[in-house]
Amino acid sequence: MSRPTNSVGIRAILALALLAIVALVVAACGGSDSSSSSADSGASSEPMTLRIGYQAIPNGDSIVRQNGWLEEALKDKNVTVEWIKFESGGDVNTAFVAGDLDIGLAGSSPVTKGLSEPLLIPYQVPWIFDVIGTAESLVVTNDSGITDIKGLAGKKIGTPFGSTAHFSLLAALEQNGVDPASVEIIDLEPADIQAAWERGDIDGAYIWLPVLAELRTTGKQLITSADLAAAGKTTADLAVVSNDLATNHSDIVQIWVDQQARAVDLYNTDPTAASEAIGAALTLEPAEALAQAKELIWLDAKQQASAEYLGTPSAPGAFANNLLDAATFLKTQDAIDAVPALDVFQKGINGTWAAAVTPAS
Repeated sequence: MSRPTNSVGIRAILALALLAIVALVVAACGGSDSSSSSADSGASSEPMTLRIGYQAIPNGDSIVRQNGWLEEALKDKNVTVEWIKFESGGDVNTAFVAGDLDIGLAGSSPVTKGLSEPLLIPYQVPWIFDVIGTAESLVVTNDSGITDIKGLAGKKIGTPFGSTAHFSLLAALEQNGVDPASVEIIDLEPADIQAAWERGDIDGAYIWLPVLAELRTTGKQLITSADLAAAGKTTADLAVVSNDLATNHSDIVQIWVDQQARAVDLYNTDPTAASEAIGAALTLEPAEALAQAKELIWLDAKQQASAEYLGTPSAPGAFANNLLDAATFLKTQDAIDAVPALDVFQKGINGTWAAAVTPAS
């Protein structure tokens, strides 16, 4: 009797196993169809964390972050937003190389370097946060005795290496016939520049707001990035998005760009509300926040997608030429291995999302 009992038990076990396998196959097929449908619709069904690198700059990104607009816009997408603070674009590049960021803010000089050899970072530019005007400048201490750029020879000047400020400092030296080797240029992040300035360890700095505003109170401004732009050395604060995010989650990039466009619209239509958000984000009084914001050139979505700036993939904008000019200059400083062809930068900018922004009513 024991043998028949064992046979029945074995058959029952095999039957249950077969049913389990069938159930798994059906579930897998159903999951595959659901995933395919989700991918086709551009929706994000799986939980994900959107890692965003930001800097303390009085532009639209501060408004978006302070007001929580992105989190609100993504609440139905199963996306968690993680904001990570960086001190310079060089650090943002390092984070992208390590695979630690999906979206970041970096100046045009670091982005140019990122798109060039040897870095060749797989990212692209979907948005221009701002064109840098007087918000980035060269200042010297009142005690330094420096009255013009030629007087920088033999002096200590701080700037974050690889940043737009570093690029502009070198451009200013070149413009005035000063050999960079005659100046002791020190690699310092913004907070370190302010501390070194207060200790008397440096004679000057090329840096951006809000640290720049503090240095101006006890220093003299020699040249601004607006002055250099007029001479053909334009710099900007750019957004960079990983190619992976742009390809696999284009809908999320669009939502992010929409919020950035919304911030620019707020600044243009209600500067009081914009300045309150920027002030809260950067621990500034609203009046000071607005004054600093006005030192940047803000571009709306229509301007961004124009031929003058990002353009579209089928008709790349002229901003690619700006990056090429930056690369040419960086090569003279041995900051990159070689100057890429123009199409490298044309492929590195993408006005698709800016062009798709619905104009503010």
